[in-house]
Amino acid sequence: MAKQPNFLIVVADDLGFSDTSPFGGEIETPTLERLAKEGVRLTNFHTASACSPTRAMLLSGTDHHIAGLGQLSEHMMAHREEYQGRPGYEGYLNFRVAAASEILQDAGYFTLMSGKWHLGLQKHTSPHARGFDRNFSFLPGSGNHYNYEPQADPNRKTPRFMNSDGWWMEDDRNIDRRTELPDDFYSSKTFTDRLLGFMKDRTAAQKEQPFFAYLPFTAPHWPLQAPQHTIDKYKGKYDEGPDQLRARRLDRLIELGLVPADVEPAPVTGATELDTPWDEKSDEERALSARKMEVYAAMVDELDQNLARVVDYLEETGELDNTFVLVMSDNGAEGVLLEAIPTMGGMASFGAILNEFYDNSLENIGKPTSWAWYGPRWACAAMAPSRGFKTWSTEGGIRCPCIVRYPRLQAGTYAHSDAFTTVMDILPTMLELAGVCAPEGQFRGREIVPMRGASWLTHLQSGDLKQTSVHDEQNHITGWELFGQRAIRQGSWKAVWMLPPRGKECWELYNLAVDPGEIHDQAANEPEILERLVKHWETYYTETGMFEYGHNFPYAMQ
Repeated sequence: MAKQPNFLIVVADDLGFSDTSPFGGEIETPTLERLAKEGVRLTNFHTASACSPTRAMLLSGTDHHIAGLGQLSEHMMAHREEYQGRPGYEGYLNFRVAAASEILQDAGYFTLMSGKWHLGLQKHTSPHARGFDRNFSFLPGSGNHYNYEPQADPNRKTPRFMNSDGWWMEDDRNIDRRTELPDDFYSSKTFTDRLLGFMKDRTAAQKEQPFFAYLPFTAPHWPLQAPQHTIDKYKGKYDEGPDQLRARRLDRLIELGLVPADVEPAPVTGATELDTPWDEKSDEERALSARKMEVYAAMVDELDQNLARVVDYLEETGELDNTFVLVMSDNGAEGVLLEAIPTMGGMASFGAILNEFYDNSLENIGKPTSWAWYGPRWACAAMAPSRGFKTWSTEGGIRCPCIVRYPRLQAGTYAHSDAFTTVMDILPTMLELAGVCAPEGQFRGREIVPMRGASWLTHLQSGDLKQTSVHDEQNHITGWELFGQRAIRQGSWKAVWMLPPRGKECWELYNLAVDPGEIHDQAANEPEILERLVKHWETYYTETGMFEYGHNFPYAMQ
């Protein structure tokens, strides 16, 4: 009998749709290029519009409003009284769901992870408690990529997530980031080091087990930081600004056949007050902005280099071709400081800490002592032709790159699938490949909810990715909600409700088959379709136990 497949699930944090070379980008990503050429690019893959909700969906196979992250965890912490006691809003991966790691652990898999967890800050909600045999984990959503936190003086009162003391774990114990992280710590490198260490330290018995390896990077999430020699590779590449970058990438996406030649891309949006047009910037402002993008590119480059180390190891051990490798982004590119403001004591506190402890001069951006982000125009460049970016319920917030490589699928050379898929589908796909039944009813002594995703296996093995699908492309219904931004989709029709300045504070309607940029609102022209979708929204709202508190999050709305 053939050994069950291994699984390597890799999550990039805030990676844009066209950042990597398989998806039209100029950033050097030969590892992802190889995986794409030997596998499948999923070009209609959808997530939540922010990170912890997507991770909850990935590991549970169900909607994040059910799985415990009904809202971004940082926002629920800021409004604890309002969310207290509401099922689905626990702020951690709750116990109404069976986690992938738990299911596969019970099925005889060796389970290991290294990287960002973002699904619970306590021991009883940590990776070890949710089925990972080995783990090296950073529990919150973001942090300094060099473990540089001068503001984290034990005698100084520091906003909660500008001090990551107490948020690191190895297996079932908390570790001291000051004494137990390596001196040469860099997030992408160290997370990879530890995952490879777990792989190499397997006992003879563990090597006989199939494995589930979870590698969730914190790159390329802000703060933008990378080794100088990698930053230098991109010097001058972004001097023409984000609009020119966006045009070049769109041309390449068309050339690759990943978007239609006649596509009408969404206009740059969300940038008017936060980021002026390129030709209105001073020379100094353009230089600073281009440098931030150079550092961002270096972070993506470093992620790819470290993923290469894992792929090379699996190839050396003869395990690669029996490993289902999936690489994805957790949401659209980050155009604003989403989590930073509410969790760092407000803009005044955050700004004061940056001014006192960090150096964001041109020469220093990218170093451990800098703390920078790149703004909405670069994010729009990364998400074109879609509208918006992270936190938007339009496609720019939720349509993300995804690559799958598994030779047994025989999907074709450098293939791509336009079939509608979601992050909830990944766990059902893994379980079908492993020959493991999805648990129902009781699991580990607790009552659990069913999964909402569907397996990709039949589609990927079909031999004709254009004529087959995962979901019913005409009738399947999927909903989204975060920060009061709503969307409901049936087939190619999608209704969106967003507050100004993003939306009209009423339902808008788009036909994604002909308008992927969500530009031409059809609400007035197709009232019956809109009415049907709004009814589906009400059903989705009820089924998921949704609770919408405080629609207007100003820091997320710009």
